Amino acid sequence: MEQKFFKYSYKDTLRENLSLAVYNTGYEKCQKGHSWGPAIRDHYLFHYVISGKGRLVLNNTCYHIGRGDLFLIRPSVVASYAADMDEPWEYCWVGFNGTEAERIIGLTAFHTSAPVLHFANHDNLKRLLLNIYNSHGNNPSHETKMIGFLYLFLSELVGNTELSMGEYSTERSYLEKAMRYIQGNYCDPISVDDIAGYANISRSHLYRIFMKKVGISPNEYLSAYRINKACGLLRNSNLKINEIASSVGYNDQLYFSRVFKKLKGVSPSRYLKKKQEEAMAENQERKGGE
Repeated sequence: MEQKFFKYSYKDTLRENLSLAVYNTGYEKCQKGHSWGPAIRDHYLFHYVISGKGRLVLNNTCYHIGRGDLFLIRPSVVASYAADMDEPWEYCWVGFNGTEAERIIGLTAFHTSAPVLHFANHDNLKRLLLNIYNSHGNNPSHETKMIGFLYLFLSELVGNTELSMGEYSTERSYLEKAMRYIQGNYCDPISVDDIAGYANISRSHLYRIFMKKVGISPNEYLSAYRINKACGLLRNSNLKINEIASSVGYNDQLYFSRVFKKLKGVSPSRYLKKKQEEAMAENQERKGGE
């Protein structure tokens, strides 16, 4: 009897604070009406539809999705999606995040008002996404392969954008310049005015570009970048919390803790304890499987 639906997936429970990290990836032929949400994610998530069709709802806007469509769900955006009842979709997906994720997404044609794009080069995107999934495993070499294939997938999206979005090149240039300034100076007490000045545009213009291309304000991007760097220091250094706060541009430890809790849902000390517990549980699970 022919198999009508299936799901192959991989999920990484140890999410290091890297420039890019694969959170989950897979390949699924869905059952009729199979759905997810409404809910939010803590990472970027691409789905590429190989066959069939379905429906995506982002912030109360409905999109009808079919073969050859690639759709993006951004972090902290309320989303839901469901397979069609007559022609349920089959898709590949990859979820990822990291300190470079927003910048790279900003180089593509995806923005908050255009979360769905159609790609004619059907087999190439499918191959790139399946390469990510097929590289999964528990060794560092597997993680490195997945990240490498993720970069190739994203470079394909950026390359398509460069061919079709010449009119947006100026905005993209401003965005890249602003992001480079943030990434090079986040450890100092910089402001949005400093960022706009470096990019040589007004604060309001910078705000509009960020909202259009990234989906958050420059100040929110700066805060998120700093807190992501702080997460890495919490996990990979012996610095005290006040030293970490200073290292990522916060002179006030209490303010740093408030921003951290707002973005991560827990205090810096609780975040560290939680990650240590997750690492211990993961190590025990791996030993149990040997």
